[in-house]
Amino acid sequence: MEIIHHLKKLGFNEYESKSYTTLVQNGTSTAYKVSKISGIPRARIYDTLESLVEKGIVLKEEFEKSMIYSPLPVEIFLQKSQAEWEETYRTIDSGLRELELKQQKSEDNKVFTIKNQTAILNYCKELIKKAEKRIVISFWSDMYETLENELKKVNNHVKIQGITFHVDSPCATLEKHRITPYTESANSDHWFILSIDSKEMIYGPSSNEREIAFYTDDPIHIHLLEDYIWHDVLVNRLVKQSDENLEQWISSGREQFFKED
Repeated sequence: MEIIHHLKKLGFNEYESKSYTTLVQNGTSTAYKVSKISGIPRARIYDTLESLVEKGIVLKEEFEKSMIYSPLPVEIFLQKSQAEWEETYRTIDSGLRELELKQQKSEDNKVFTIKNQTAILNYCKELIKKAEKRIVISFWSDMYETLENELKKVNNHVKIQGITFHVDSPCATLEKHRITPYTESANSDHWFILSIDSKEMIYGPSSNEREIAFYTDDPIHIHLLEDYIWHDVLVNRLVKQSDENLEQWISSGREQFFKED
């Protein structure tokens, strides 16, 4: 039963989960009946029910010289479980954040790898929420569209700067990269960069290429990649303002620079 699997996530073992669901489904019962219906060995059923009695989700009473067991009503059980879960969550949240702060104060700046697209996106969303003054990005359309709602939520109190590729309507403070042979090439790397308050950064390739990204709070990394974005913005503005045919010159120069002999 799927419910058994989820009860185990709340901290109950297999036999406890089966015992409680059996009592909920069949009402007040003897240990023998619970054992027979649930398939729990008779040698284990008494200890299991006593454990549930101690946890306060099964009630025990004597009836005609034998013990009978009743489930805590489901509504009360759910309220009790929710309250305990929320208290556990608050304790874990507080404890882990305190440990993280101690670790951040004691360790040098770091760079570490994040794998799995869901984890990468969750990291990006959390960083955006943490931003206090400034966000600097370099996003292609896939990444921008995925994180657009998060960016809009902080746009009123955080300055968003940087450049986008193939994004039709980015927020007004972002630069739209011009169409170039590089942006239109199927072989172009769709890297993304997200920097928060020049304190934390995550960057990596498109998830279509590899489900990997890199987090850093190292100021040298952050300065170099923010400077890279600024140069991209600067070149984009200069080319737009120029009457000369600079695009071909830039494309040729790029090709020569990265050409392997």
